[in-house]
Amino acid sequence: MENGHGAVRQLRYLPAVGSAYGVETLTFAALRAMDVHQRRVQPQRPDFHVFALVGSGAGAHEADFHDYRLGEGSAVWIRPGMVHRWSDIDGCDGPLILFRPGALHGFTTAEASTPVCWQLDRQRLPLALLAADHLGHEHGAAVHTPRLASPALLSHLLAALILRALPDTPAATGATRSGGPRAEVFRVYRASVEEHFTDWHHVADYARALGYDVRTLTRATHAAAGTGAKEFLDQRILLEAKRLLAHTDVPVRSCARRLGFRDVGNFTAFFRRQVNTPPAAWRAAYSTAGARGV
Repeated sequence: MENGHGAVRQLRYLPAVGSAYGVETLTFAALRAMDVHQRRVQPQRPDFHVFALVGSGAGAHEADFHDYRLGEGSAVWIRPGMVHRWSDIDGCDGPLILFRPGALHGFTTAEASTPVCWQLDRQRLPLALLAADHLGHEHGAAVHTPRLASPALLSHLLAALILRALPDTPAATGATRSGGPRAEVFRVYRASVEEHFTDWHHVADYARALGYDVRTLTRATHAAAGTGAKEFLDQRILLEAKRLLAHTDVPVRSCARRLGFRDVGNFTAFFRRQVNTPPAAWRAAYSTAGARGV
């Protein structure tokens, strides 16, 4: 991993020497040992996935303006682009898996709808830890004995771990269905939103570019993410607006311009419609809460 600049550390996926397989394993203890200056407690934005299991201990984590208490059995899944920080993991133990988006296939629905943090029960936790341990051993073997390396094997073991740990939701039961027309439609829509949300604010723009009609995008998004295509797009724009307001000192007018709004009035109206508060007031309230440790 390497760091960028600014209030939020931009983390790039740079695997350890001999570990160029798109998957890397470590532990909370290893993270603490390599982070002696405790940069982990500051906001960071990885361009890779982080999946963690708390096998023992307790702590705290924050991701995109939500606080999570961690305890035995907690699972955490940070997706690329999320702004998060390990508020307090000094007492946590368990595995962490870092992986590139391409290392996990067929999880479109799970990535979109699984929460950032959830709890495994006493039956599932040992099995999930066993799956993580298996992945860790195979990763170690690949690093120390390259002839044993198999990116496909690591990818399958990673998928097995995620499947074992996913919460019991309708999304989890269909998480491995990489095929199917709606899953594919949502996959390309989500990727397009991620690429163009600062320029295209209407679902019709994506429909034209992708060759689908708006109704098809709406149905596919609702099936995968539980929300309509327009709400999905608006929430992505809103999230980025909150990130800019919370983690930078960029003026509201410049935030509007970065997010593709023609003028600050349109941006303010959009933000107020979503959170019932104008952006400047939201920023001030967030800064005050942060200063108080809320």
